[in-house]
Amino acid sequence: MSRKLIVGLTGASGAAYGLRLLWHLSHISGATDLIFSQNYFKVLAAEAGDTQEINSVAGLQALLSEKYGPAGTAHNFEIFQSADIAARAASGSAQYRAMVVVPCSMKTLASIAQGLSQNLIERAADVSLKERRPLILCPRETPLSPIHLRNMLSLTESGATIMPLMPGYYHSPQSLTDLYDFMADRILAHCGFSERIIKPWKS
Repeated sequence: MSRKLIVGLTGASGAAYGLRLLWHLSHISGATDLIFSQNYFKVLAAEAGDTQEINSVAGLQALLSEKYGPAGTAHNFEIFQSADIAARAASGSAQYRAMVVVPCSMKTLASIAQGLSQNLIERAADVSLKERRPLILCPRETPLSPIHLRNMLSLTESGATIMPLMPGYYHSPQSLTDLYDFMADRILAHCGFSERIIKPWKS
């Protein structure tokens, strides 16, 4: 089975969840087409003080290593602009194992639910649904309005997995990074990866 993913990072709160997932992916064999929205970098600057936009794989590796220790080299990342609607992730003929949007803003979630495809993240998600590939959307919002809930139900009925950034606590987290790891573990499991980050419950 392919070990190729699409990962989109949007301007929802919880920017570090996405970075931590990328750090773990860097140590796992495979490949990822990576799409950052411009609002992602604004939120990352507000939440973590990281003002440098990531425009290259070298820049990504440097940021991941600075925040979490040496990034791995087992994974092949390729960065695409969110405005690049002609990128391969926009085509149903390209082969991917799954797509993840983490964090997923409510704007992006609503656009995917309505099939608007206004940028590459939204188009790639639309393609994932029509090709019946796993699509995992990780919103971080509270409280949820009826509009949010209706959009999530619509997407679930269309085949997407709604995975809110709501980490568990049975792994006895000692830091924020431990909470990020819980979600990264769940995301990778739903993408079909056998590599585990935390010990499963009562395993």
